[in-house]
Amino acid sequence: MIVERILFATDFSEGASLALPFAVDLTKQYNAKLHIMHVVYDFTKATGIHVPHISHDELYKELNQWATKEMDTCCIEHVRGLKDVEKVVVKGIPYEEIIKYASSQKIDIIVIGTYGRSGFERFLFGSTAERVVRRAPCAVMTVRVPEHRK
Repeated sequence: MIVERILFATDFSEGASLALPFAVDLTKQYNAKLHIMHVVYDFTKATGIHVPHISHDELYKELNQWATKEMDTCCIEHVRGLKDVEKVVVKGIPYEEIIKYASSQKIDIIVIGTYGRSGFERFLFGSTAERVVRRAPCAVMTVRVPEHRK
């Protein structure tokens, strides 16, 4: 198996923090390039609700800045020493953007955390990891929060 490009998709949750070491280990094992991605949820696209343009742009600008800082904070210790890391923040529907990015960058494997929501919470928020697994153009490794930590 040839693995040259790994995508770690993060929402900065506990599930994502548990998945990061798997992505880093795979990157080291295969001497691959690690892509770290966060998707700022585009609620106007998802809900169709109109938000005044100025507040909309300002909100996404602030969310993008926050996500960029958070990405550096949460990942710095793990990625230290890796030679090829690319960090990207995009706006959209998370599973759609992850799949689009994986296709455009010819990603070999996606590593993503999952919280394991069920019932009403899953109905409301859906499962990004589940949608990625079903639609991804490549292999997907999901890392679940252990039952005793929920």
